[in-house]
Amino acid sequence: MADGTVQDLSTMLSSLGLSEKITKFPDSNPEANPIDIFRCYIAEVLAKVSGVDSVLIYPALEWTNQFEKGDLILAVPRLKVKGKVPSELAKEWAEKFPPNDYIKPPVATGVFLQFFFSESLLPKLIIPQILRNPRSYGPSPTGNGKRVIVEFSSPNIAKPFHAGHLRSTIIGGFLANLYEACGWEVIRMNYLGDWGKQFGVLAVGFARHGSERELEEDAIHHLFDVYVKVNQDIAAEKDATATKDEAGNVLKDGTSTTDDEARAFFVRLEGGDKDAYALWARFRDLSIVKYKETYARLNIKYDVYSGESQVSKESMEKAAKILEEKGLSQKDEGAVIIDLTPHNKKLGKAIIQKKDGTSLYLTRDIGAAMERWEKYKFDKMIYVVACQQDLHLQQLFTILKLMGFEWADRCAHINFGMVLGMSTRAGTVKFLDDILREVKDKMHEVMKTNPDKYKLVENPEEVAEVVGRTGVMIQDMSGKRINGYPFDMDRMTSFEGDTGPYLQYAHSRLCSITRKAGIQEEKLLTADHVKHLAGSTHAVNLIRALAQFPDVILNTMKTQEPTTIVTYLFKMTHLLSSSYDVLRVVGEEEGVASARLALYESARMVLRNGMELLGLTPVERM
Repeated sequence: MADGTVQDLSTMLSSLGLSEKITKFPDSNPEANPIDIFRCYIAEVLAKVSGVDSVLIYPALEWTNQFEKGDLILAVPRLKVKGKVPSELAKEWAEKFPPNDYIKPPVATGVFLQFFFSESLLPKLIIPQILRNPRSYGPSPTGNGKRVIVEFSSPNIAKPFHAGHLRSTIIGGFLANLYEACGWEVIRMNYLGDWGKQFGVLAVGFARHGSERELEEDAIHHLFDVYVKVNQDIAAEKDATATKDEAGNVLKDGTSTTDDEARAFFVRLEGGDKDAYALWARFRDLSIVKYKETYARLNIKYDVYSGESQVSKESMEKAAKILEEKGLSQKDEGAVIIDLTPHNKKLGKAIIQKKDGTSLYLTRDIGAAMERWEKYKFDKMIYVVACQQDLHLQQLFTILKLMGFEWADRCAHINFGMVLGMSTRAGTVKFLDDILREVKDKMHEVMKTNPDKYKLVENPEEVAEVVGRTGVMIQDMSGKRINGYPFDMDRMTSFEGDTGPYLQYAHSRLCSITRKAGIQEEKLLTADHVKHLAGSTHAVNLIRALAQFPDVILNTMKTQEPTTIVTYLFKMTHLLSSSYDVLRVVGEEEGVASARLALYESARMVLRNGMELLGLTPVERM
């Protein structure tokens, strides 16, 4: 029904024995979202009972996280009925709600009205819809005809890809998948940090600590070692030249000749010096090769590899001219700044050109945004960047608005907390390649502990890699984006609790049930789902959870939180694990077995769809 029409929906409802038709509300999608069928029906009937406009009732009907509170719940005060006590209204409306085939009699609990879906309708509505549309069940085509740019990962060139970079990559990949599933045309963009004084630091460091042999053998790790060593040099020089009191407290910061040399190199680079450019290009090219290998391991793909170096001087000059003509920029002790305090005191003054004439991130970000609009005419542009850059992105968006660009309101910052305890300069990072290798090895060892199952796995090394990667990604997506988390290898690889390996195990177990049952696929659709499932609380609750998946995706589009999907998937796996002993398939009478396997196959399809949205690859054996 995902691509169906309202007429198709009416035909389907008639086939289910439902004589009462439903009215489709704005923003509803009952063809793809089964909960919208109930939401539309309840809104229309409750409008007649209460006298409140159905258009106000429809969005107030929200799904619940706890089944005992209903499948949909209405907070009566939200409807703002004047002169009436909400708790009395709830009781009155519950009593007046007419008997029907869609829902049980509503339950009034304080100021809330709880609605429970008909247990005889759910199985014949949900299971066939999933089985007939396994790949399309879940997302609603809310973004058809729209284009979004998702800029994510965007690491600094010549630094290793470590766990600290992981968050933008995982969250951005997820958002790109989510928007694409909902019908948007998605442009995945990697805006590399391939310009700036850091290259001056690296160039000076390489001249002092570099080795051509080590560069050829392992460029990324060698460049990282150089970067750490040269930053230690800079710190030592500043400490040695600082003015201190007798207790050793710094009264005046020191200086660093190495830092000055690095700054001078970048000035040469921006000025087009051939030797400086050649060294920069070498570091950049070696880094990109390595990044692409790592992205492939993470199931991440890009449509565009851009970077700060790719922003044209013409765009930056055009931006500078607009800012000057609008009186937004001004000279300040040799630098060019924009004073944003009249518009928002918290934004302060933004520097767009240093005293030495070199550009900054902000300068290039303004030019890059202008170029992207000209090229893509996007409906939305998402920057997936850590919360440390909150001020920077707020300044950027405000400047774009002040420049008069109407599309500035289409820009959004999706921020996140950090992986705690990691510093590139201090050298206390955990390389992502090392992480993936370690979790793979650990998963492989766990798989070997069950020799019988291990023999059945066709590609154990590959499966260990996939499950290990899942552990890394699920740890990252389990909490809200804004929360940082400590890197924990033991947690990543554990099968205990809500972890990546446990999620993969849940999927592989469902695959195992299907293999062992040996029931033909067509029998799953023709089974009597109502007769064999409606009487079981375990089965009904699992079906109720499956019905929620489209609503979960809609809610995720609002929250932009991977954990919304992750939490839902674990909720479903918990329902599954408590059902296996009660709803056995193997050894049962064919009709019963077929209906139960239809339920398990529906669950497997939803689990797979959810995992793939997260960027995971579900495994069939482990």
